Amino acid sequence: MEAAVDRIDDHFLLRYRQLLDAEDEAFDELEHAVEDGDHAAFDRDLATWQAALEKKVRFLQKAGMELNFAEV
Repeated sequence: MEAAVDRIDDHFLLRYRQLLDAEDEAFDELEHAVEDGDHAAFDRDLATWQAALEKKVRFLQKAGMELNFAEV
C-alpha cells in the first residue's frame, strides 16, 4: 500500500491550496456575519464553511491521511 506521503505531489498541493482558500473565504464570510449580527447570513455562511471543511477532510482521507478529531 502506498504511503500517504508518497501521494503528495504538485497536483495534491495545488488542490489542497484551493480547498484551503475556499475554506478561508467561507470563514471570512462567517466572521463578517458575526460582526454584523446578521443571523440569516450567519446560518448560510456557517453551512458554507462546514461544507468547505468537509470537502477538505474528504480530500485528505481519500489521499490516505488518517485524521483524528478530539472530542470537544
